[in-house]
Amino acid sequence: MSYQNWINYLKSAEKNSIVSGRIRKVLYKFADGQQMSEEYNMDTGIVQRRAWRKCKQLMGEPEWEIELGEEPRQLNWSANKTNGAGDSDAMAGAEFTVRESNTAPLLTKRITKKNIEWRIRNMPYPLDVYNVKAQAEKRAIVVSTSNKKYYKVIPVPELDRCGVPPQQSSITVHHQFNTLIITYSKPDIICEMEAQVLMLLKDVETETSMDDLLKGLMAK
Repeated sequence: MSYQNWINYLKSAEKNSIVSGRIRKVLYKFADGQQMSEEYNMDTGIVQRRAWRKCKQLMGEPEWEIELGEEPRQLNWSANKTNGAGDSDAMAGAEFTVRESNTAPLLTKRITKKNIEWRIRNMPYPLDVYNVKAQAEKRAIVVSTSNKKYYKVIPVPELDRCGVPPQQSSITVHHQFNTLIITYSKPDIICEMEAQVLMLLKDVETETSMDDLLKGLMAK
Protein backbone atom coordinates (compact mmCIF):
# COMPACT_ATOMS: atom_id res chain seq x y z
CA MET A 1 0.00 0.00 0.00
CA SER A 2 1.64 3.22 -1.15
CA TYR A 3 -0.19 5.22 1.53
CA GLN A 4 1.23 3.16 4.40
CA ASN A 5 3.62 5.94 5.45
CA TRP A 6 0.62 8.22 5.92
CA ILE A 7 -1.21 5.62 8.00
CA ASN A 8 1.90 5.06 10.12
CA TYR A 9 2.23 8.82 10.65
CA LEU A 10 -1.36 9.01 11.90
CA LYS A 11 -0.84 5.99 14.14
CA SER A 12 2.20 7.65 15.73
CA ALA A 13 0.23 10.74 16.80
CA GLU A 14 -1.36 11.47 20.14
CA LYS A 15 -5.05 11.65 19.30
CA ASN A 16 -8.02 13.23 21.06
CA SER A 17 -11.58 12.97 19.80
CA ILE A 18 -14.90 14.53 20.71
CA VAL A 19 -18.42 14.28 19.27
CA SER A 20 -20.53 17.43 18.95
CA GLY A 21 -23.91 16.92 17.33
CA ARG A 22 -23.33 14.76 14.26
CA ILE A 23 -19.72 15.90 13.88
CA ARG A 24 -16.69 14.07 15.24
CA LYS A 25 -13.63 16.23 15.80
CA VAL A 26 -10.18 14.68 15.99
CA LEU A 27 -7.01 16.46 17.08
CA TYR A 28 -3.64 14.88 16.24
CA LYS A 29 -0.38 15.86 17.92
CA PHE A 30 2.70 14.51 16.17
CA ALA A 31 6.17 13.91 17.57
CA ASP A 32 7.64 16.37 15.03
CA GLY A 33 5.63 19.22 16.62
CA GLN A 34 2.91 19.44 13.99
CA GLN A 35 -0.79 19.28 14.81
CA MET A 36 -3.70 18.33 12.57
CA SER A 37 -7.40 18.82 13.26
CA GLU A 38 -10.20 17.09 11.39
CA GLU A 39 -14.00 17.11 11.42
CA TYR A 40 -15.95 14.06 10.24
CA ASN A 41 -19.62 13.81 9.37
CA MET A 42 -20.79 10.88 11.48
CA ASP A 43 -23.61 10.01 9.09
CA THR A 44 -21.36 9.64 6.03
CA GLY A 45 -17.88 9.09 7.49
CA ILE A 46 -16.60 11.82 5.15
CA VAL A 47 -13.99 14.26 6.43
CA GLN A 48 -15.35 17.79 6.11
CA ARG A 49 -12.46 19.87 7.43
CA ARG A 50 -8.75 19.41 7.88
CA ALA A 51 -6.24 21.97 9.09
CA TRP A 52 -2.58 21.93 10.07
CA ARG A 53 -0.52 23.83 12.59
CA LYS A 54 3.23 23.65 12.12
CA CYS A 55 5.90 23.48 14.82
CA LYS A 56 5.83 26.17 17.50
CA GLN A 57 7.79 29.31 16.75
CA LEU A 58 9.90 31.36 19.14
CA MET A 59 7.27 34.11 19.21
CA GLY A 60 3.73 32.88 19.76
CA GLU A 61 1.72 30.07 18.20
CA PRO A 62 1.78 29.45 14.44
CA GLU A 63 -1.37 29.97 12.38
CA TRP A 64 -3.62 27.10 11.40
CA GLU A 65 -3.45 26.33 7.66
CA ILE A 66 -6.63 24.92 6.12
CA GLU A 67 -6.16 21.96 3.79
CA LEU A 68 -9.81 21.06 3.46
CA GLY A 69 -13.04 22.90 4.15
CA GLU A 70 -16.06 24.07 2.23
CA GLU A 71 -15.86 27.57 3.70
CA PRO A 72 -13.29 29.13 6.02
CA ARG A 73 -14.76 29.74 9.44
CA GLN A 74 -13.79 29.65 13.07
CA LEU A 75 -13.24 26.12 14.34
CA ASN A 76 -13.44 25.98 18.11
CA TRP A 77 -11.67 23.09 19.81
CA SER A 78 -12.83 24.11 23.28
CA ALA A 79 -14.42 20.91 24.52
CA ASN A 80 -15.56 22.09 27.99
CA LYS A 81 -13.96 18.98 29.41
CA THR A 82 -13.78 18.63 33.16
CA ASN A 83 -12.36 15.16 33.73
CA GLY A 84 -8.66 15.90 34.13
CA ALA A 85 -6.32 18.74 33.29
CA GLY A 86 -4.34 16.58 30.89
CA ASP A 87 -7.32 16.02 28.60
CA SER A 88 -8.27 19.69 28.76
CA ASP A 89 -4.76 20.74 27.87
CA ALA A 90 -4.77 18.39 24.89
CA MET A 91 -7.75 20.14 23.37
CA ALA A 92 -6.98 23.69 24.51
CA GLY A 93 -5.31 26.32 22.40
CA ALA A 94 -6.57 24.89 19.12
CA GLU A 95 -8.93 27.67 18.09
CA PHE A 96 -8.32 29.26 14.73
CA THR A 97 -10.03 31.78 12.50
CA VAL A 98 -9.64 32.35 8.78
CA ARG A 99 -10.89 35.59 7.28
CA GLU A 100 -11.92 35.96 3.67
CA SER A 101 -12.08 38.87 1.24
CA ASN A 102 -15.40 39.85 -0.25
CA THR A 103 -14.05 40.35 -3.76
CA ALA A 104 -10.80 38.41 -4.16
CA PRO A 105 -10.99 34.87 -5.62
CA LEU A 106 -11.59 32.42 -2.77
CA LEU A 107 -10.55 28.78 -3.09
CA THR A 108 -12.30 26.17 -0.95
CA LYS A 109 -12.18 22.40 -1.07
CA ARG A 110 -14.45 19.57 -0.06
CA ILE A 111 -14.49 15.78 -0.18
CA THR A 112 -17.44 13.65 -1.25
CA LYS A 113 -17.76 9.89 -1.41
CA LYS A 114 -16.46 9.73 -4.98
CA ASN A 115 -14.82 13.10 -5.68
CA ILE A 116 -12.51 15.85 -4.53
CA GLU A 117 -14.03 19.22 -5.35
CA TRP A 118 -12.60 22.74 -5.41
CA ARG A 119 -14.66 25.90 -5.75
CA ILE A 120 -13.09 29.20 -6.69
CA ARG A 121 -15.56 31.97 -5.92
CA ASN A 122 -15.53 35.53 -7.30
CA MET A 123 -14.57 34.28 -10.77
CA PRO A 124 -16.86 36.15 -13.21
CA TYR A 125 -15.27 35.03 -16.48
CA PRO A 126 -17.02 32.57 -18.85
CA LEU A 127 -15.96 28.92 -18.83
CA ASP A 128 -13.88 29.12 -22.00
CA VAL A 129 -11.49 31.58 -20.34
CA TYR A 130 -10.25 28.98 -17.84
CA ASN A 131 -7.52 26.42 -18.40
CA VAL A 132 -7.42 23.62 -15.82
CA LYS A 133 -4.57 21.15 -16.23
CA ALA A 134 -3.22 18.21 -14.24
CA GLN A 135 0.56 18.64 -14.06
CA ALA A 136 2.35 15.54 -12.81
CA GLU A 137 5.69 17.34 -12.48
CA LYS A 138 4.14 19.86 -10.10
CA ARG A 139 2.02 17.15 -8.44
CA ALA A 140 -0.82 19.60 -8.69
CA ILE A 141 -3.73 20.97 -10.69
CA VAL A 142 -2.92 24.30 -12.31
CA VAL A 143 -5.67 26.84 -13.01
CA SER A 144 -5.02 29.78 -15.31
CA THR A 145 -7.06 32.20 -17.41
CA SER A 146 -6.47 33.30 -20.99
CA ASN A 147 -6.90 36.93 -19.91
CA LYS A 148 -4.03 36.48 -17.41
CA LYS A 149 -6.22 37.58 -14.50
CA TYR A 150 -5.77 34.42 -12.42
CA TYR A 151 -3.17 31.71 -11.87
CA LYS A 152 -3.23 29.10 -9.13
CA VAL A 153 -1.32 25.90 -8.39
CA ILE A 154 -3.59 23.60 -6.40
CA PRO A 155 -1.81 20.75 -4.58
CA VAL A 156 -3.64 17.47 -4.10
CA PRO A 157 -2.18 16.01 -0.89
CA GLU A 158 -4.52 13.00 -1.03
CA LEU A 159 -2.81 11.90 -4.24
CA ASP A 160 0.63 12.59 -2.79
CA ARG A 161 -0.14 10.39 0.20
CA CYS A 162 -0.96 7.55 -2.18
CA GLY A 163 2.00 8.21 -4.49
CA VAL A 164 -0.32 8.86 -7.44
CA PRO A 165 0.16 11.76 -9.91
CA PRO A 166 -2.90 13.81 -10.95
CA GLN A 167 -4.60 12.67 -14.17
CA GLN A 168 -6.25 14.99 -16.66
CA SER A 169 -8.91 12.38 -17.43
CA SER A 170 -10.15 12.59 -13.82
CA ILE A 171 -10.92 16.34 -14.03
CA THR A 172 -14.23 17.96 -14.94
CA VAL A 173 -14.88 21.71 -14.83
CA HIS A 174 -18.09 23.74 -14.49
CA HIS A 175 -18.85 27.41 -13.99
CA GLN A 176 -21.94 28.93 -12.40
CA PHE A 177 -22.83 31.86 -10.16
CA ASN A 178 -19.36 33.40 -10.59
CA THR A 179 -17.82 30.19 -9.24
CA LEU A 180 -15.43 27.84 -11.01
CA ILE A 181 -16.08 24.26 -9.88
CA ILE A 182 -13.30 21.70 -10.40
CA THR A 183 -14.17 18.07 -9.71
CA TYR A 184 -11.58 15.31 -9.48
CA SER A 185 -12.80 11.71 -9.54
CA LYS A 186 -11.09 9.85 -6.71
CA PRO A 187 -9.09 6.78 -7.76
CA ASP A 188 -9.80 3.57 -5.86
CA ILE A 189 -6.58 3.86 -3.85
CA ILE A 190 -7.75 7.10 -2.20
CA CYS A 191 -11.05 5.49 -1.20
CA GLU A 192 -9.07 2.59 0.22
CA MET A 193 -6.83 4.96 2.19
CA GLU A 194 -9.84 6.82 3.59
CA ALA A 195 -11.32 3.52 4.76
CA GLN A 196 -8.06 2.64 6.51
CA VAL A 197 -8.07 5.99 8.33
CA LEU A 198 -11.63 5.40 9.54
CA MET A 199 -10.59 1.96 10.80
CA LEU A 200 -7.75 3.61 12.71
CA LEU A 201 -10.08 6.18 14.28
CA LYS A 202 -12.42 3.44 15.53
CA ASP A 203 -9.88 2.71 18.27
CA VAL A 204 -9.58 6.34 19.42
CA GLU A 205 -11.51 7.05 22.60
CA THR A 206 -14.17 9.65 21.89
CA GLU A 207 -16.04 11.86 24.32
CA THR A 208 -19.32 13.72 23.95
CA SER A 209 -19.45 17.49 23.99
CA MET A 210 -20.58 18.73 27.41
CA ASP A 211 -23.14 21.02 25.73
CA ASP A 212 -24.67 18.07 23.88
CA LEU A 213 -24.63 15.94 27.03
CA LEU A 214 -26.47 18.64 29.01
CA LYS A 215 -29.05 19.04 26.25
CA GLY A 216 -29.69 15.30 26.35
CA LEU A 217 -30.10 15.28 30.11
CA MET A 218 -32.45 18.28 30.08
CA ALA A 219 -34.58 16.68 27.39
CA LYS A 220 -35.35 13.66 29.60
